[in-house]
Amino acid sequence: MRALVKATPQPGLTLTQWPDPTPGPGEAIVRVKATSICGTDAHIYNWDEWARNRIHPPRIIGHEMCGEVVEVGPNVTLVSVGDYVAAESHITCGRCFQCRTGQAHVCRDYRILGVDRDGSYAEYVALPERVLWKTSPEIPPELACIQEPLGNAVDAALAEDLTGRTLLITGCGPTGLFATAVAKVAGAAVIIASDVSDYRLGLAKQLGAHHTINVKTDSPEQVAATILEMTGGEGVDTALEMSGDPTALHQTFRSVKNGGRVTLFGIPTGQVCFDLPNEIIFKGIRVYGVTGRRLFGTWYRLAGLFKAGLNVRPAVTHTFPMTEFARGFELIKSGQCGKVILYP
Repeated sequence: MRALVKATPQPGLTLTQWPDPTPGPGEAIVRVKATSICGTDAHIYNWDEWARNRIHPPRIIGHEMCGEVVEVGPNVTLVSVGDYVAAESHITCGRCFQCRTGQAHVCRDYRILGVDRDGSYAEYVALPERVLWKTSPEIPPELACIQEPLGNAVDAALAEDLTGRTLLITGCGPTGLFATAVAKVAGAAVIIASDVSDYRLGLAKQLGAHHTINVKTDSPEQVAATILEMTGGEGVDTALEMSGDPTALHQTFRSVKNGGRVTLFGIPTGQVCFDLPNEIIFKGIRVYGVTGRRLFGTWYRLAGLFKAGLNVRPAVTHTFPMTEFARGFELIKSGQCGKVILYP
């Protein structure tokens, strides 16, 4: 089969011929219909410090995908040949305290598709049946393959009820854009989105943001004043920090009203200092850290949101055949895109 491989410890990927996978016990072979580029894949492509310490070439990367089951191994009972499926990329151990108490999304010993085992940037991928998610055939591949990162947005946005609430989303990368659409369908009263890119703020508008703020052109003081004006001097009920930028992190806590909620999803590149008494403690703020998705509660909730009218199509801005993968990664680097999809 054709596959995109991190063949050597240096920037880039190699499109090459690779042995077809075979299913082990409890595994299925999925013919990949579509697979999307994630920030993790960009780290591996660029071969930054995180990737150098985490990835051991050769490795087929990629983990956001959908496809068709074409073969099953021994003892497979959850899926059948012909099923249309997506996949949860976190392959949990099932043995640790977290897995055994309903918290598998923070498993102590999980493995990641495309990081710890060969992933979805290929024509075929072998996966444990327990991570496969049967998907409605009504959902086209370019949307079915992004259900996993959509789950991140669902978990971040809906940790508490948003109906009738005011919401700030800082960072309009793909997950921030998805969170905007989720908040809209969940009934948020006012959605304010901030970013440094007018292009991505335009996408946020298409996905349901009522107001957008470019923090590259507005000072932190102007941003704070704008948010207070939009919320009657109170601040927002809820804020989703999706960028990891230290300035945005401080802005998030300053913008939430006393007794509000902050969800942290963006990953800073280093340590960040806070004024804990004034930014969090004295304001009585609830802080929720998001890693991955709740398994598989978030997947069930997402299926319901699709039925309720969730529309994330504006966030999918580019599609390429897998042979043109370099164009996709260049777009990710430029920031002039939403979600980029590859077709093996």
